[in-house]
Amino acid sequence: MRDEQVITVHGDDELIARAAHLFAGTQTEFVCAARDLNTWSQPEARMAISRRMRTPDARGLVVNKLLSPIALADEAQRLHLRQVAARGAEVRISGSMLPHETIIIDRRVMILAGRDAPGGREFTVTTSPALVGGVHALFCAAWEAATDLEGYLRRDVPHLAPDGRTILRALGSGLTDETAARQLGVSLRTYRRRVAELMTTLEAESRFQAGLHAGKLGLTG
Repeated sequence: MRDEQVITVHGDDELIARAAHLFAGTQTEFVCAARDLNTWSQPEARMAISRRMRTPDARGLVVNKLLSPIALADEAQRLHLRQVAARGAEVRISGSMLPHETIIIDRRVMILAGRDAPGGREFTVTTSPALVGGVHALFCAAWEAATDLEGYLRRDVPHLAPDGRTILRALGSGLTDETAARQLGVSLRTYRRRVAELMTTLEAESRFQAGLHAGKLGLTG
Protein backbone atom coordinates (compact mmCIF):
# COMPACT_ATOMS: atom_id res chain seq x y z
CA MET A 1 0.00 0.00 0.00
CA ARG A 2 1.42 3.39 -0.99
CA ASP A 3 1.64 6.19 1.59
CA GLU A 4 -1.67 7.92 2.26
CA GLN A 5 -3.63 5.41 0.21
CA VAL A 6 -7.13 4.53 1.35
CA ILE A 7 -8.74 1.27 0.22
CA THR A 8 -12.05 -0.41 1.00
CA VAL A 9 -12.42 -4.18 1.04
CA HIS A 10 -15.40 -6.44 1.64
CA GLY A 11 -15.22 -9.47 3.88
CA ASP A 12 -12.46 -11.19 5.82
CA ASP A 13 -10.98 -12.97 2.81
CA GLU A 14 -10.40 -9.80 0.81
CA LEU A 15 -8.97 -8.05 3.88
CA ILE A 16 -6.44 -10.85 4.35
CA ALA A 17 -5.57 -10.94 0.66
CA ARG A 18 -5.04 -7.20 0.28
CA ALA A 19 -4.01 -5.92 3.71
CA ALA A 20 -2.92 -8.72 6.06
CA HIS A 21 0.73 -8.04 5.23
CA LEU A 22 0.36 -4.73 7.06
CA PHE A 23 0.10 -6.63 10.35
CA ALA A 24 3.49 -8.23 9.81
CA GLY A 25 6.39 -6.87 11.78
CA THR A 26 4.38 -4.80 14.24
CA GLN A 27 7.20 -3.18 16.21
CA THR A 28 6.01 -0.84 18.94
CA GLU A 29 2.24 -0.49 19.29
CA PHE A 30 -1.00 -2.26 18.46
CA VAL A 31 -4.15 -0.50 19.65
CA CYS A 32 -7.71 -1.58 19.14
CA ALA A 33 -11.08 -0.02 20.01
CA ALA A 34 -14.21 -2.11 19.55
CA ARG A 35 -17.79 -2.38 20.73
CA ASP A 36 -17.57 -6.19 21.06
CA LEU A 37 -15.37 -9.17 20.18
CA ASN A 38 -17.14 -10.14 16.96
CA THR A 39 -15.11 -8.34 14.31
CA TRP A 40 -13.92 -11.39 12.41
CA SER A 41 -16.78 -13.52 11.07
CA GLN A 42 -14.41 -16.36 10.17
CA PRO A 43 -12.09 -17.98 12.76
CA GLU A 44 -9.57 -18.52 9.94
CA ALA A 45 -9.30 -14.75 9.49
CA ARG A 46 -8.45 -14.19 13.15
CA MET A 47 -5.76 -16.88 12.97
CA ALA A 48 -4.32 -15.51 9.73
CA ILE A 49 -3.97 -12.05 11.26
CA SER A 50 -2.59 -13.38 14.55
CA ARG A 51 0.13 -15.36 12.81
CA ARG A 52 1.47 -12.16 11.24
CA MET A 53 1.70 -10.30 14.55
CA ARG A 54 4.15 -10.42 17.37
CA THR A 55 2.68 -11.70 20.62
CA PRO A 56 1.56 -9.16 23.27
CA ASP A 57 4.39 -10.24 25.56
CA ALA A 58 7.03 -9.53 22.90
CA ARG A 59 9.58 -7.13 24.33
CA GLY A 60 8.84 -3.50 23.55
CA LEU A 61 5.42 -4.11 21.99
CA VAL A 62 2.48 -2.26 23.58
CA VAL A 63 -0.95 -3.81 23.03
CA ASN A 64 -3.93 -1.76 24.22
CA LYS A 65 -7.53 -2.94 23.77
CA LEU A 66 -10.47 -0.64 24.50
CA LEU A 67 -13.93 -2.20 24.56
CA SER A 68 -17.55 -1.29 25.23
CA PRO A 69 -19.31 -2.84 28.27
CA ILE A 70 -21.24 -5.19 25.99
CA ALA A 71 -18.04 -7.23 25.61
CA LEU A 72 -18.41 -8.31 29.25
CA ALA A 73 -22.00 -9.55 29.15
CA ASP A 74 -20.91 -13.09 28.28
CA GLU A 75 -18.78 -15.16 30.68
CA ALA A 76 -16.78 -16.72 27.84
CA GLN A 77 -15.83 -13.25 26.60
CA ARG A 78 -14.77 -12.18 30.10
CA LEU A 79 -12.51 -15.22 30.31
CA HIS A 80 -11.04 -14.47 26.88
CA LEU A 81 -10.24 -10.88 27.85
CA ARG A 82 -8.61 -12.00 31.08
CA GLN A 83 -6.45 -14.39 29.06
CA VAL A 84 -5.53 -11.59 26.67
CA ALA A 85 -4.51 -9.44 29.64
CA ALA A 86 -2.51 -12.31 31.14
CA ARG A 87 -0.51 -12.53 27.90
CA GLY A 88 0.63 -8.93 28.26
CA ALA A 89 -2.05 -6.75 26.70
CA GLU A 90 -3.73 -3.96 28.64
CA VAL A 91 -7.52 -4.05 28.43
CA ARG A 92 -9.79 -1.16 29.41
CA ILE A 93 -13.56 -0.69 29.27
CA SER A 94 -15.07 2.52 27.97
CA GLY A 95 -17.98 4.10 29.77
CA SER A 96 -19.76 4.64 26.45
CA MET A 97 -20.56 2.61 23.35
CA LEU A 98 -17.75 2.47 20.80
CA PRO A 99 -18.03 2.08 17.02
CA HIS A 100 -17.20 -1.15 15.26
CA GLU A 101 -13.57 -2.14 15.51
CA THR A 102 -10.74 0.28 14.84
CA ILE A 103 -7.16 -1.04 14.73
CA ILE A 104 -4.03 1.14 14.58
CA ILE A 105 -0.61 -0.44 14.05
CA ASP A 106 2.58 1.46 14.97
CA ARG A 107 0.68 4.70 14.24
CA ARG A 108 1.31 4.03 10.55
CA VAL A 109 -1.73 2.05 9.38
CA MET A 110 -5.38 1.99 10.44
CA ILE A 111 -8.17 -0.49 9.75
CA LEU A 112 -11.81 0.44 10.35
CA ALA A 113 -14.42 -2.33 10.43
CA GLY A 114 -18.02 -1.67 9.45
CA ARG A 115 -21.21 -3.46 10.41
CA ASP A 116 -21.63 -7.14 9.74
CA ALA A 117 -23.46 -7.73 6.44
CA PRO A 118 -24.53 -10.72 4.29
CA GLY A 119 -21.52 -10.23 2.03
CA GLY A 120 -19.14 -9.72 4.94
CA ARG A 121 -18.00 -6.65 6.81
CA GLU A 122 -16.65 -3.65 4.94
CA PHE A 123 -13.14 -2.67 6.02
CA THR A 124 -11.45 0.64 5.28
CA VAL A 125 -7.65 0.58 5.38
CA THR A 126 -5.46 3.69 5.30
CA THR A 127 -1.86 4.74 5.82
CA SER A 128 -2.63 8.48 5.65
CA PRO A 129 -0.63 10.11 8.50
CA ALA A 130 -3.35 12.74 9.01
CA LEU A 131 -6.16 10.18 9.31
CA VAL A 132 -4.17 7.73 11.41
CA GLY A 133 -2.89 10.47 13.71
CA GLY A 134 -6.32 12.01 14.20
CA VAL A 135 -8.01 8.76 15.11
CA HIS A 136 -5.09 7.76 17.34
CA ALA A 137 -5.52 11.00 19.29
CA LEU A 138 -9.23 10.21 19.79
CA PHE A 139 -8.30 6.71 20.93
CA CYS A 140 -5.87 8.11 23.50
CA ALA A 141 -8.52 10.44 24.91
CA ALA A 142 -11.03 7.59 25.25
CA TRP A 143 -8.33 5.33 26.71
CA GLU A 144 -7.46 7.81 29.46
CA ALA A 145 -11.13 8.08 30.47
CA ALA A 146 -11.68 4.29 30.51
CA THR A 147 -11.47 1.80 33.40
CA ASP A 148 -9.06 -1.13 33.54
CA LEU A 149 -10.65 -4.55 33.00
CA GLU A 150 -10.44 -5.91 36.54
CA GLY A 151 -11.59 -2.62 38.02
CA TYR A 152 -14.61 -2.61 35.76
CA LEU A 153 -15.43 -6.23 36.53
CA ARG A 154 -15.43 -5.42 40.24
CA ARG A 155 -18.34 -3.10 39.53
CA ASP A 156 -20.30 -6.30 38.90
CA VAL A 157 -21.66 -5.83 35.39
CA PRO A 158 -24.71 -8.13 35.20
CA HIS A 159 -24.28 -11.60 33.70
CA LEU A 160 -26.94 -12.26 31.08
CA ALA A 161 -28.12 -15.59 29.74
CA PRO A 162 -27.41 -16.10 25.99
CA ASP A 163 -30.88 -14.85 25.02
CA GLY A 164 -30.79 -11.88 27.40
CA ARG A 165 -29.79 -9.20 24.91
CA THR A 166 -32.28 -10.56 22.37
CA ILE A 167 -35.10 -10.15 24.87
CA LEU A 168 -33.90 -6.66 25.79
CA ARG A 169 -33.99 -5.69 22.13
CA ALA A 170 -37.52 -7.04 21.88
CA LEU A 171 -38.54 -4.92 24.86
CA GLY A 172 -36.89 -1.85 23.36
CA SER A 173 -38.59 -2.33 19.99
CA GLY A 174 -42.05 -2.02 21.51
CA LEU A 175 -43.24 -5.46 20.41
CA THR A 176 -46.15 -7.02 22.23
CA ASP A 177 -45.27 -9.97 24.45
CA GLU A 178 -47.11 -12.30 22.10
CA THR A 179 -45.17 -11.09 19.03
CA ALA A 180 -41.83 -11.11 20.83
CA ALA A 181 -42.38 -14.62 22.16
CA ARG A 182 -43.32 -15.85 18.70
CA GLN A 183 -40.23 -14.29 17.11
CA LEU A 184 -38.02 -15.78 19.80
CA GLY A 185 -39.60 -19.19 19.41
CA VAL A 186 -40.69 -19.51 23.05
CA SER A 187 -44.03 -19.68 24.79
CA LEU A 188 -45.67 -16.52 26.10
CA ARG A 189 -45.25 -17.82 29.65
CA THR A 190 -41.53 -18.47 29.12
CA TYR A 191 -41.01 -15.06 27.56
CA ARG A 192 -42.66 -13.26 30.46
CA ARG A 193 -40.66 -15.32 32.96
CA ARG A 194 -37.44 -14.35 31.19
CA VAL A 195 -38.45 -10.68 31.19
CA ALA A 196 -39.05 -10.88 34.95
CA GLU A 197 -35.66 -12.54 35.46
CA LEU A 198 -33.93 -9.83 33.44
CA MET A 199 -35.61 -7.12 35.51
CA THR A 200 -34.31 -8.77 38.65
CA THR A 201 -30.80 -9.10 37.19
CA LEU A 202 -30.77 -5.44 36.20
CA GLU A 203 -32.37 -4.38 39.49
CA ALA A 204 -35.16 -2.65 37.57
CA GLU A 205 -38.64 -1.93 38.87
CA SER A 206 -40.18 -1.67 35.41
CA ARG A 207 -39.51 -2.78 31.85
CA PHE A 208 -38.74 0.79 30.90
CA GLN A 209 -36.16 1.06 33.68
CA ALA A 210 -34.64 -2.26 32.60
CA GLY A 211 -34.20 -0.89 29.09
CA LEU A 212 -32.53 2.27 30.38
CA HIS A 213 -30.18 0.33 32.64
CA ALA A 214 -29.27 -2.11 29.89
CA GLY A 215 -28.60 0.75 27.48
CA LYS A 216 -26.20 2.43 29.92
CA LEU A 217 -24.28 -0.82 30.26
CA GLY A 218 -24.18 -1.33 26.50
CA LEU A 219 -26.10 -4.60 26.74
CA THR A 220 -28.63 -3.88 24.01
CA GLY A 221 -26.26 -3.25 21.09
